[in-house]
Amino acid sequence: MRILFVTSTRIGDAVLSTGLLDHLLRTHPAARITVACGPVAEGVFARMPGRERTIVVEKQPLSLHWPLLWSRVAFTRWDLVVDLRGSALGWMVPAARRAVMRGGRRPGHRLGHIASVLGLEPPPLPVAWWDEADAGRAAALLPGGPWLLVGPTANWAGKVWPAERFVDLARAVTTGPLAGARVAVLGGPGHAERAMATPVLDALPGSVDLVGALTLPEAAACLSRAALFVGNDSGLMHLSAAAGTPTLGLFGPTPASEYGPAGRRARAVLADGSPGSAPMEALPVRRVLDAAEALLRSPVVA
Repeated sequence: MRILFVTSTRIGDAVLSTGLLDHLLRTHPAARITVACGPVAEGVFARMPGRERTIVVEKQPLSLHWPLLWSRVAFTRWDLVVDLRGSALGWMVPAARRAVMRGGRRPGHRLGHIASVLGLEPPPLPVAWWDEADAGRAAALLPGGPWLLVGPTANWAGKVWPAERFVDLARAVTTGPLAGARVAVLGGPGHAERAMATPVLDALPGSVDLVGALTLPEAAACLSRAALFVGNDSGLMHLSAAAGTPTLGLFGPTPASEYGPAGRRARAVLADGSPGSAPMEALPVRRVLDAAEALLRSPVVA
């Protein structure tokens, strides 16, 4: 069976789509899957079982990336095409069966929107994939434990909790519910991510700097070693939840009802104010610490 799976350009949405892929892999274990995604999301699928190839879709002027993608997939007869971008491509390639995302804004969590493409209820939870080499590097970077991992960066400044509050939280967690834990700081590549993470690293001597240092499979392996991850609404937050790590996602101006972390031990912590429009400064450290303590006490949901 050959499956074409067209998914997001963004890491967070790509991670959320892995639950659907995991369902397809369990339902069709011998399937050969081609994934089409954006460049930054490529690593989400790098260790996926059953992946025949990944087609990286680079955005082009006048949306010319779509005809370029069509030229690479139109001469294969697909048993199933899943198009989460809701593009015309899903209807323009030969396929025995098609599942194309409907356009327009819809209520509810993005995970439910994705699952509805195949009529799945409840939605399958996202998963994360890494291999032995990724796990080995993670063990070398984060030996022993317990570890508190924090993600103080995001792709938009409005989603960033103040750096000093990450510092206060890390100190409170590592002297309280995770007494003696070490801290590692995660972030993506680039100057902007480094600038957001530097105040946290500077204020926490001895913390491990993983900003821009990991591939996405390596990041997933590192996250799987954490006793707790706390971070802004970001791709790393979604990857942490998918890896099965106890995860707190911090939300203010983005709606947790749509993009909260999805996992067996994942929770969103909301700032004061109107949901989806509150400033991150309206999220007190005490609320996040209380949520961390509750999450660490909670049982793992099978």
